[in-house]
Amino acid sequence: MTTRIPDLRRLRHFIAVADAGSFTAAATSLHLSQQALSSSVQQLEKELGAALFTRVGRRVAPTRAGKLLLDEGRTLLAAARTVAQHVERTAAGAEEIYVVGHTPALGGAEVYEIMEPAIEAFAETSFTFRQLYPDQLVDGVLDGTVQLGLRRGVVPTNVLSTAVVSYHRVRLAVPAGHRLAERGMVDIEDLAGERLALWAPPGSSYYSDFLLSACRRAGFEPDYVVSRVQGSATVAAPLTTGAIAFVTTPAGPAMGGRVTVVDLEPELLVGVQALWQRHTSSAVRDAIVAGS
Repeated sequence: MTTRIPDLRRLRHFIAVADAGSFTAAATSLHLSQQALSSSVQQLEKELGAALFTRVGRRVAPTRAGKLLLDEGRTLLAAARTVAQHVERTAAGAEEIYVVGHTPALGGAEVYEIMEPAIEAFAETSFTFRQLYPDQLVDGVLDGTVQLGLRRGVVPTNVLSTAVVSYHRVRLAVPAGHRLAERGMVDIEDLAGERLALWAPPGSSYYSDFLLSACRRAGFEPDYVVSRVQGSATVAAPLTTGAIAFVTTPAGPAMGGRVTVVDLEPELLVGVQALWQRHTSSAVRDAIVAGS
């Protein structure tokens, strides 16, 4: 039995209906007649040999097969757009620019260290680092404006391909003059009763959840505050919060001596997860993933 490959135009029509929950609304957004849209989806169902929608009152909802196609179809369309863009740029002789997106928890120097093998190996390629918040990072990878995403922690996803490409040691950034600033090493248990600075609330950031879980494993419920200055270096958080921040910068004085970074025991390592579009290939990406 030969497996039929779905037509990308019909796949786009199916996704529009699934998102709108209505053939009428989707037809309007696509500037098609409802009859033409219905016929397109029916042809897709015939190609795949599966019913894709079930009617729920006046609306439609994806069947089990439809839900699978919706998830896989989005990534397939995104990959198709990326391939088309690459072909167009190559045909036009445009300079290749590889965009790396990273969350604020990763500093520019850390991103450079991760990307350095590819930067050295592909001398004809220009690289751009772009700081993005986690939801923007995923959207950027999905729509192809970001070729590779980097974020703290390891977050399960069935939408993008992922790999852990680095591990960084977690340390503490302490306000100068704090009782823990004079120590060369701080046990995580000593943070009980201290206020901790986070970059995002628990539940909205895997990295925040990871850090708070480490505290709970040490036997205490952490007190925390979310930094009101977003996008700056994590080591600056003690200056605006008065709290202790988890950082991955080297131990020693920072921020002109107003902050001291000290080692944390027991050793705590946090992974850096790379994200990219499924169904795509990249020699630059391969160089990073292979070296991890």
